[in-house]
Formats: sequence, C-alpha cells, structure tokens
Amino acid sequence: MFNSSSSSPFMPMFESFRAELDEHHDRRERVIKASRDITATSKKAIFSLQRVPVASFSRPLPPQTRKSVDPFIGTIMVLMSSITPDLVNLNAWRYQSQVSPGLQEFVEAAAFRHYLTTQRLISLADTQALLPRGILLTEEDWILGIFDTVGEMMRWGITGIAMSGQLPGRQPEGGNGRDIVMDLRELRLHLESINAKGSGLNRELPKKMGVMKTCVEKVENAAYGLVVRGKERPRGWVPEAREDNRVEVEGY
Repeated sequence: MFNSSSSSPFMPMFESFRAELDEHHDRRERVIKASRDITATSKKAIFSLQRVPVASFSRPLPPQTRKSVDPFIGTIMVLMSSITPDLVNLNAWRYQSQVSPGLQEFVEAAAFRHYLTTQRLISLADTQALLPRGILLTEEDWILGIFDTVGEMMRWGITGIAMSGQLPGRQPEGGNGRDIVMDLRELRLHLESINAKGSGLNRELPKKMGVMKTCVEKVENAAYGLVVRGKERPRGWVPEAREDNRVEVEGY
C-alpha cells in the first residue's frame, strides 16, 4: 500500500504542476474581473458621449462632456495596466478570450469618441496606441468593436436628427461636406467586404453583420423622413421601432 508520507521523486514535479495551475487560475480570474470592469466603464463613457449635441459634431468634445468622459478613460487605463503583468508573452494569447470583451467595448468607446470629434474612423494602429504597453489589440477585436460602434452612431444620429432637425455633419446648402448617412453607408460597404474565412470572426460576424445593416437602414429612414416629411413632424420627433422590426444592438 502506498504511503503518502513517504518521499517520492515525483512529488516535487506534481507540486510544481499544482503551483502552476494555481497561478493560471489566479491570473485568469484577475483578467476576467478586469475585463468586466473595463466593459462596464466603457459603457458609461459611451453613455456620456451620446449627449454630445449635433452643433459640436466634428469638433473637440464640449468641456462638460470631456469632464464626464475623461475619468472613465482614466479608470480603464488603470484597469488595463493592472493586468499587463498577466498578459506577458504567450499569456497574451492564452487569456485572449477572457480579455477580449473588455477590449471590444473599449474600441467601441474610443471609435465613437473619435468619430464625434473628427468625423473619421479610428484605425487599428491609433486604437492600439491608446492602450498601455503590453495590452495586445487583435484585428478581430478591433473589427468587432467597430461593428458595435455603428449602433452608437445610429442612436446618436437619430437623436440628433430629431432634436436639431438636420443631418449631423451636413454643411449649409451648396456645401460639399459629408453627413452621417454618407459615413455609415461607406462604413457598411467596407464591413460587408470583410472576408472572415479562416479567422476568429466566423462565429460572431454573421449576427453583427445583420445588426449593422439594420442600424444603417434606421438612420437612412430617419434621414428620409427628415427630407421628405420633415415639415409635417414637430421638432423632437423620434421614429418608433416597429414591433416586428426590433433588433438587438450589442452595447446598448
């Protein structure tokens, strides 16, 4: 009968395995918790950005909005820095699925802010530059975050149309400027051209593609209503979603 108290040449090996597994589970839990907190804080930043008025579009954030958003961004950076030691070398890929939700939500917040202030799409490189050193942003997480940004652009655009009676971004009559409908159509064109075969996007892309198209169509319909029937509707009118045409937009 085996005596557990007797010395064995295999015991040190198994003890090292146990210590390694304990460290793995501790790192994994830290990354999951940080990712959830990053997601929640990014949502708060997005909520504050939704209050940006149409008159401030393509300009620096209003002081009141910046005062509200900047602390959230600072909190996100602290959270990301706290897990940087857990994502060194191969661990960046080992815990990719755990940190991915938080990174996608941050991309959504960063891209939405960038669009509101510049009327441009933030690049992967520029988004990566916002993150603390040691945090890896994959192409998949960036693309999925951009898909979700379309939903925020839709909400802000429709609210802006209703409250201001004009398309965000449209210049005075005769100008050559772009508006949010043109931006969303161009973004839809590029997103539809993505070839996800052989990538990690295969599982999530079909659903997000459908939601993205619906969001763009909603802004197009709101713009149509403004141009064709705008004079018949009071300022502040918001289109109601049909019961049979409701769609879930992630990040809402």
